[in-house]
Amino acid sequence: MFEGLKPLPPDAILGLIAEYKADSRQEKIDLGVGVFRTEAGTTPVLDCVKAAEQRLVDTQDSKAYLGTAGNPAFNAAMQALTFAGSEDKDRLVTIQAPGGSGSLRVAAGLLLRALEKTPVWVSEPTWANHVPLLGGAGLALQPYAYYDTAKHVIRTEAMLDALGKIPSGDVVLLHGCCHNPSGLDPSEDEWRAIADVIDERGLVPFVDMAYQGFATGLDEDAFIVRHLAERVPTMIVSTSCSKNFGLYRDRVGTVSVLAPDAATRDIVASQLANIVRTLYSVPPDHGAAVVAEILADKALTTQWHGELTEMRERLIAMRTLLNDALQAKAPGHDFSHLVRANGMFCFLGISEAQVNRLKKDYGVYMVGSSRINVAGITPANVEYLAESIAAVL
Repeated sequence: MFEGLKPLPPDAILGLIAEYKADSRQEKIDLGVGVFRTEAGTTPVLDCVKAAEQRLVDTQDSKAYLGTAGNPAFNAAMQALTFAGSEDKDRLVTIQAPGGSGSLRVAAGLLLRALEKTPVWVSEPTWANHVPLLGGAGLALQPYAYYDTAKHVIRTEAMLDALGKIPSGDVVLLHGCCHNPSGLDPSEDEWRAIADVIDERGLVPFVDMAYQGFATGLDEDAFIVRHLAERVPTMIVSTSCSKNFGLYRDRVGTVSVLAPDAATRDIVASQLANIVRTLYSVPPDHGAAVVAEILADKALTTQWHGELTEMRERLIAMRTLLNDALQAKAPGHDFSHLVRANGMFCFLGISEAQVNRLKKDYGVYMVGSSRINVAGITPANVEYLAESIAAVL
């Protein structure tokens, strides 16, 4: 029965991980993998997570199935974290999903039922997995202007012009913060201008917020979600706890839908329940229970805020460190966009040929677009990294 199938190429990131692991060079550097890392190169379990997990071990008395919507306490806590009271709760439904990717897939199923062939407009570029996740589900994706690869800035005027030409009722996918892959986010004034166009054109915003707390702060990073929630009749928001809680392998996230009224919200909730039932039946429990425990306890929440701040500040420091090193090693080149970007990712801004040479000659690994994860930078490797980059320019 499988005779007609042909092998598919490996995922670019997973293939890069395999190449890096097989490289025997001592000075190799991995700037490709999408997880936070400490200066020691580890992706730790947060202390607040360990404390919450111990409480669950001590008190949890069942592993029975959750409902299709998941953990109610988790959903309520995440809704508060995301919207902070900006929403009309009578119009909003939030359900648990298996990670940000699972959230996107559930949202895609809802859009397919509600809008059939209505296009979803995505930034150019957008997260690489948006295309197989959303497009693979059956949504028609269209690009809108976002990033200037030569000047390393957001193409604000071109983006607003493009959004202003999108037909009413179409869906616009926005990166809530820490745009992946560019790392460049609109300012609050630019977000307001984007929201004006979305509102005036009658577009449906679909906000993917996978990095809340990794750019400036938990409240600041949710600005566009909360601003839109006060203005538009309909909105979808996808969140992930992979990065800000370090729960990558536990697959925890939410999908929230703001509907025009309470009656429509109830219809949407029933549709979401049915989509979940037909995809994976019920979500996994552990990660959501951990997050619910943390957000329900003042001491654990305070501890989480501190650990999240440490992760964010490390990313900011490594951007500055690399930019300073490149100013010294390659003074004729401008890498200032490194410090203007947010979160884990940004484009280094070199060609694919230079990327390949970095890998081949220096053991520095990144994807062909030159997107890098700045969490792979450390004070110990930054000089070698800057020298290697300067050598291929």
